[in-house]
Amino acid sequence: MIKKIIQDFYMENDDNRIKADVALDSELVGMKIFDDPLIGVVKANDPIFELYSDKYEIMYHKFIRPSDWLESAKTVVSVFLPYSAEVKAGNGRDLRRPSLEWLHGRYEGQLFINKLTSFVKSELEAQGIECVAPSIDKRLAINIGTKKEGYKIRETKLSNDDFWSSWSERHVAFAAGLGTFSLSKNIITEKGSAGRLTSFITNMQFDATERHYKEVNEYCTFCGKCVQNCPVNAIDYEKGKMHTVCSNYLDWVYKKFEPRYACGKCQVVVPCQDKIPEKCIRL
Repeated sequence: MIKKIIQDFYMENDDNRIKADVALDSELVGMKIFDDPLIGVVKANDPIFELYSDKYEIMYHKFIRPSDWLESAKTVVSVFLPYSAEVKAGNGRDLRRPSLEWLHGRYEGQLFINKLTSFVKSELEAQGIECVAPSIDKRLAINIGTKKEGYKIRETKLSNDDFWSSWSERHVAFAAGLGTFSLSKNIITEKGSAGRLTSFITNMQFDATERHYKEVNEYCTFCGKCVQNCPVNAIDYEKGKMHTVCSNYLDWVYKKFEPRYACGKCQVVVPCQDKIPEKCIRL
């Protein structure tokens, strides 16, 4: 059901292509942002959500369980939208700065996702199905660590646990069988890691997607390409991703390209860009 609703939205809505009035370059007019999505399903009472909520190291005790978003919750649906070849190729040309294609993918792409999310929610509710989409719900709480006052970055010492939200699309995707985490904290799916996510909590009963993995980083080869690609050295073999460093760079990008901000170098020109990579020796 949800798959068909999403397919209908893709067919009927033209916001998945860059329009002339927003294009950062005339050559980008008509560029497709996302390819066809992947959909995963997990039971709302799956024990993994208790783990997310209870174990501080995972979500810093900020995660809200599905049943707390929707009392009648039975199913959580996760959707991964892979970026188009044009968006990925554009961002792979120069690893020092985000490409115009990727800036569109992150900004206009998120606008498209928000519209898609609202559409699916409305369609389900029109059929008498209860549905909550945390990413567009007013109860969603997010802390991005750095606080911009104009363009001045807060000097207070920050750590990774200053970056959190009460609902994590990546953790939900892992729970729903879509993929596992990478060294750079992206989700690696069968269509790669270059893409965006959304999700829905409903009182509909759907069959859960099997998780074909046991380990958190099972699909990651730890090849080190994302470490090499990062323009500000925000990824480390031992420490993983340092959100404080990444966030400061995104603040710089925002200042230059407002209202757009993006980077995504850890998602392109890497073995996991388009697929689950084969195991290899660390570089």
